[in-house]
Amino acid sequence: MESDHSLSLDAQKTPSPPPQQQPQAPRCTTTCHNCGGPATPTPPPSFPSLSPPPSYIPIRYPAVNLPPSCPSQQQAIILSPVPHAQKVPTISLSTHHFQTPIKQIHSQSDIDRFQNSESGSNFLGFIVALSESIRGRKISDPCLQSQTLVSIVSVLKTLIQWVDEIPPVQQSARYGNLSYRVWHERLEEQSEALMRKILESDGECDYSPAIIELVPYFMDCFGNASRIDYGTGHETNLGAWLYCLARLGLLKEEDYQGVVSRVFVKYLELMRKLQLVYCLEPAGSHGVWGLDDYHFLPFIFGSSQLIDHKYMKPKSIHNEDILENFSNEYMYLSCIQFVKKVKKGLFAEHSPLLDDISGVPNWNKVNSGLLKMYRVEVLGKVPIMQHFLFGSLIKCYLIQCSFSCSAFMSLGVVSGIYLVAGNCGKGRRYSPGFLEDTSGGSRCRYSVTVVRDRPFISNGHRDVGVMVWNAIFLLLLLTSFVLLCELSLLFLAWDETLPVFLHSSSF
Repeated sequence: MESDHSLSLDAQKTPSPPPQQQPQAPRCTTTCHNCGGPATPTPPPSFPSLSPPPSYIPIRYPAVNLPPSCPSQQQAIILSPVPHAQKVPTISLSTHHFQTPIKQIHSQSDIDRFQNSESGSNFLGFIVALSESIRGRKISDPCLQSQTLVSIVSVLKTLIQWVDEIPPVQQSARYGNLSYRVWHERLEEQSEALMRKILESDGECDYSPAIIELVPYFMDCFGNASRIDYGTGHETNLGAWLYCLARLGLLKEEDYQGVVSRVFVKYLELMRKLQLVYCLEPAGSHGVWGLDDYHFLPFIFGSSQLIDHKYMKPKSIHNEDILENFSNEYMYLSCIQFVKKVKKGLFAEHSPLLDDISGVPNWNKVNSGLLKMYRVEVLGKVPIMQHFLFGSLIKCYLIQCSFSCSAFMSLGVVSGIYLVAGNCGKGRRYSPGFLEDTSGGSRCRYSVTVVRDRPFISNGHRDVGVMVWNAIFLLLLLTSFVLLCELSLLFLAWDETLPVFLHSSSF
């Protein structure tokens, strides 16, 4: 009993372990000699393991041309060759037949054929020639101004005046003020008169037959009335319209500097006014990954202006004093200033591509890179080029097939020998550039193109089969030709030996 009692007393004397407490942050031991308080604030407690601090993501990505999700397009821009300037071939008005331009691009393969064609490369060469004409020159530098340039600038001033006469209506929508349709309707009504004013300014030849081909390009230069939007495709139509004037001989190579410094600058003034007054929606914008919501060509021309400049480098766009003092002389700086005006926030956030371009060492690389990017990102995109128009001055080299009775499907051609397959039905008309085969109860769509000035109709994966059948057909044709030749030789030999045989048999 005593032993049990002693154990209970020992248990009561043994102290229990203190409760486990959470570790506290170390307190500051330095005190103020005046008030006795801590001289430095207590450091904040550490974050628990369940909610760590968010990882830091840099705002500026590496210098790339496209989002990281599009490596193939980025590689296409890098590997594409730098386009070169080309001389625009003029036409003979007495023998040329003008036609109303229409849309002919429906797929990426059509774009590839157009870019590889003579017409497509010459159009891009015209853009490069305009860029080279303004190299190292300011907007205010003196240049040759022909009567055609003066007339075009006068027409653009008239269009700017219409914007002041047609004020925007009050509406809740952010984009697409309905007054723009009123402005565009007036443009459509007076487009032929405006075009005639430009064509008659030369006074040497009668260019009136070209109106039917020039007006559609001119109408598409200023946006779309139904969607109330504007983008790089409409800007490309201005380049196509100027290219057509160059093919007519109204714009010569000595006028190219005036085309950029007078005509294009006035066009840029008009479009910025339309964008701000009527709130045009960006057409096909890439968002922050695009060069700009509306324009591309002024960056090309503007970078050409700044090539070999003594003081201004690509990184100079971050200097507000340079933008304020020189934006009226250089288009690139003007575009940067306009972007900073209409967009809020950090420049690296809303325009990362332009911010990355500012890290390029010289303007020559900027200009060549923008030309390659224009070929891939504007002239090489189906959503943009599907609205592009083709006529007699800018050809697409796609055969327009339109049959009204008992049309046959030609699967291919080799040296002028056609293979015919099936009857496509009576009374069916086909969209330009395409044929549809309805034989056998199934519809097969064939794209009609030109390969070395010969028609060729393909259907994607059937191209290989068509080539095999053409080879077999040629082989059979050659075999039959050889057999016919041998038979004819045998008959000739038989005709010579027959009289001798009959004469010998008579004895």
